[in-house]
Amino acid sequence: MGLTYGGAGVDVKGIKKSQNRIGRIMARTHGAGTEHGFGHYAGMVDGGGGMLIATHTDGVGTKVMIAGRMKKYDTVGIDCIAMNVNDVVCVGARPVSFVDYIAASKNDGDILSDIARGLARGAVKASVPIVGGETAIMPGLFSGRGFAFDLAGTVVGLVPRKKMILGSSIKQGDAIIGAHSTGLHSNGYSLARKALGRLPLNTKMNRGTLGDALLAPTEIYSAPVLEAASKCKVHGLAHITGGSFTKLPRLKDAGFEIDALPEPPEVMRLIKDRGVSEKEMYRTFNMGVGFCVVAPESEQGRIISIFKRHRIRSGRIGRIIRDKGVFVNSKRIA
Repeated sequence: MGLTYGGAGVDVKGIKKSQNRIGRIMARTHGAGTEHGFGHYAGMVDGGGGMLIATHTDGVGTKVMIAGRMKKYDTVGIDCIAMNVNDVVCVGARPVSFVDYIAASKNDGDILSDIARGLARGAVKASVPIVGGETAIMPGLFSGRGFAFDLAGTVVGLVPRKKMILGSSIKQGDAIIGAHSTGLHSNGYSLARKALGRLPLNTKMNRGTLGDALLAPTEIYSAPVLEAASKCKVHGLAHITGGSFTKLPRLKDAGFEIDALPEPPEVMRLIKDRGVSEKEMYRTFNMGVGFCVVAPESEQGRIISIFKRHRIRSGRIGRIIRDKGVFVNSKRIA
């Protein structure tokens, strides 16, 4: 048996059970103004005047450990912004504000400034203001004597109730358009680190080093996605993160056939070659596609053109089929 996410310490099924328990507890707080709670990419409440307020919280995960090993801290902030705005746009919401949370083992002004610079760069690209945050210095919480940290944030978005996108309109025959990723983005790093082991971060690759590939910032898709949603008929939006394509059914209990993926980034081929099965790869990593748009076939050309104008490659990677589940090259993965 090859390397798995569970073997790397991330029990996906167990985590889902914990999330469901937490969700049931939190559901007690929902009132008449709660439009949508747990289970999608963002929670939504009534904002008045026909508007919904969407909220999402996410972090960078153990990618911060790669930043620490590389002593390069000025890009993980971009990841933090991306992981949040890419999720909140999945319900059709436009990001309007962001707050960050940095927990660190000690105060290092230079490193904290580097992290902040990354956050600012990401926020500018996503056209969302950072309006506050928290920097918590907690010696004793992190092991080791060096600088260690965690990074997360929360984004707030707005969407007219009539333009909310949850996936209910998805139907058989729809096209699945996939926007290319820049690499691992910010998910699957526990398995990636397990597979790569002690392979030096300065290992040469076709473009730069292994460390460069692992730290490549997550692509920010918010601008082209919102443009596509405003100019085209869009039935569903999915940010491909933890769990990869297995999360597509959260849009709708339908059949998702993925059969035309682009060539995965070199770092993913390296991880696979070091003992991760093909099925586990497609259940854990984005495999070269960071965002999916589900739309009528007649709209795919316009949507691909929109991504191209924003300098993001994309293409038709599959379609909605009758048989429920997620299939990659005819093999069921979920």
